[in-house]
Amino acid sequence: MSEEHNRRASDRRRELIAFMIGQQEFCVDIMAVREIRGWTPATPLPHAQKFMRGVINLRGSVLPIIDLSARLGFGLTTPEARHVIIVVRTGAQEVGLLVDAVCDILSVTDDMVQPTPNVASDAVRSFVRGILAVEGRMIGMIGLERILREQEAEAA
Repeated sequence: MSEEHNRRASDRRRELIAFMIGQQEFCVDIMAVREIRGWTPATPLPHAQKFMRGVINLRGSVLPIIDLSARLGFGLTTPEARHVIIVVRTGAQEVGLLVDAVCDILSVTDDMVQPTPNVASDAVRSFVRGILAVEGRMIGMIGLERILREQEAEAA
C-alpha cells in the first residue's frame, strides 16, 4: 500500500512559475499567481521595511509591492522597464513581488523537490521550501506564506 501511495504522490503534477532574481532562479506555485505585469513605480510608504517598495493602484485596489531580492537578503533591486511584478495571493493577502524576469513554467511532481540543505541558514530554510534540479538548473521553491506572514506582522 505504501508503494502505491508513493507512486500516486510521484504521479501528482503541479505547475510552478520560475523567475530570475539576479543570476538565481526561484519558483512559486502557479495556483498562488493572479497575474504577471510590467514594472510600475510604487508610491513609498513612510517607515516601511527596506524590502517594501511601496504600493501601486491595481484596478482600484491598493497592492503592496515587495522587492523579493531584498526580502531574500540579496540587496535592493533598481527597477527598470524589463522588471516584472508577480501578483500573488496566499490566504486573504495579495501582494506584488518585484523580480527581474519570469523565465519558465515548470510541471513537477513532489518527488522532484529536494529538501533545502541543512547547511543553509534558518532564514534561507524559512523562505526556500525545497530545491528543484531541472535540466541542469537549481531552482529554489519559495514558500509565499512565510514572506507574506512576516509582512503582515511588520505592517501591524
